[in-house]
Amino acid sequence: MAMDDIDFEIFGADMQYVEVELDPGEAAVGEAGTMAFMQDGIEMDTVFGDGSQQGGLFGKLLGAGKRLLTGESLFTTVFHNEGSRKARIAFAAPYPGKIVPVHLSEIGGTLICQKDSFLCAAKGVSLGIALQRRLGAGLFGGEGFIMQKLEGNGWAFVHAGGTLVERTLAPGEVLRVDTGCVVAFQPQVSFDIQYVGKIKSAIFGGEGLFFATLRGPGKIWLQTLPLSRLAGRLMMAAPSSGGAAGGSFLGGAALGGLFGGDDE
Repeated sequence: MAMDDIDFEIFGADMQYVEVELDPGEAAVGEAGTMAFMQDGIEMDTVFGDGSQQGGLFGKLLGAGKRLLTGESLFTTVFHNEGSRKARIAFAAPYPGKIVPVHLSEIGGTLICQKDSFLCAAKGVSLGIALQRRLGAGLFGGEGFIMQKLEGNGWAFVHAGGTLVERTLAPGEVLRVDTGCVVAFQPQVSFDIQYVGKIKSAIFGGEGLFFATLRGPGKIWLQTLPLSRLAGRLMMAAPSSGGAAGGSFLGGAALGGLFGGDDE
């Protein structure tokens, strides 16, 4: 299926959004809940499956099944320009980080990415699944057996938390990475896991029991702030029920009582 050759522009520093410009008749597909705003003339349709519309009813069912396996919604939203002139639509990142534009035709037509990193793409990009071939990588690799596979020859946009790191690994070059920091990689890159090696490091080092190992050749995209790490820090900082508030372990009520407070 031919891909729509969309134009785009990325705005922002830490909380980015991408504006996609659609010519009359062009369309883009977005993950549920990522649309920020759109100009007049753009219409939206919620479709069953991944929005690529390949293979008729069976293709739609297959696309929906793939999305269900990756933990995403069964439905995808397609935005198409029904007007007579160009119109723009914006897709916003869900948490602080960077938006990564990838032209699939320039990297061989396929990108493997973590299941919650997809933001939007040109209409026609297929959203599939990539099964981990190694048992260890599936069980302990942080993303399970299933990752997302983006296929096509158009633009796709994924989101990386924190600072984006792009590296091109030489043949045989190995990089060990925290499992949650892997955003995406080309399919020829070998992905596996490696035990940290020392019990003391595993228990007290705070880095977990396993590293992800990426072996070249191929390009990889990493993030410095995985959503799981951000969520964990927020949970640690949040006051527990009936516990501290305002960042103090004593809490506002305790301090009020200590210094007299409102009890005159």
